[in-house]
Amino acid sequence: MELAVESTSERQKENSFKLVLLGSADVGKSSLVLRYIRDDFLETVSTTGCAFFSHRVYLQGKILDFEIWDTAGQERYHSVSHLYYRGASAALLVYDITSKESFSRAQLWFQELQKYVFGGEMVIALVGNKGDLQDKGKVSREDAQAFAEQKGLLCMETSAKTGDGVKEVFETVAHELLASERQREEKQRRRDSLITLEESHSSDVRHRCCNFH
Repeated sequence: MELAVESTSERQKENSFKLVLLGSADVGKSSLVLRYIRDDFLETVSTTGCAFFSHRVYLQGKILDFEIWDTAGQERYHSVSHLYYRGASAALLVYDITSKESFSRAQLWFQELQKYVFGGEMVIALVGNKGDLQDKGKVSREDAQAFAEQKGLLCMETSAKTGDGVKEVFETVAHELLASERQREEKQRRRDSLITLEESHSSDVRHRCCNFH
């Protein structure tokens, strides 16, 4: 029974992913999370420091536990933000499509992430929120897509107010996390197979050497 408990615990740990939301204040990070996990919307949500949420996702026959960290966008919290996204598997760089400044800030967040994350270790999505305000848009999809393609990021638009695109963002990230996990497992299997072949070859050489007359 103890072995079964350990196996379940390890499996849950393997399928647990930390996801962090980064972006300026008032771009709607907290609203995105609330819309996703509770299908609710609050016009004004203020985050002090960092807020934590957990959400379970069922995808491709697997259970994924999202640990979602919603960071405050105020400048005074910037110096400690790296403490929140350290060890994260995914990040949403959120900007307000009606604010060019927030888009520039999202790009700076990406530069900040690069200091702490090696290439390919994190799934990163550029998310333009407040898509319900297209008539007031200041950041075009083309500009956002161009930056995302240049940096190898996912790129989507959402509206926390209407719910458009919100579920799709998190599900797309989840798919990418599973794909990355499969790639890591495949690389590990190949390394293990190579090590086994090398050990087998080495053992065979020693055997023939010892029986040489």
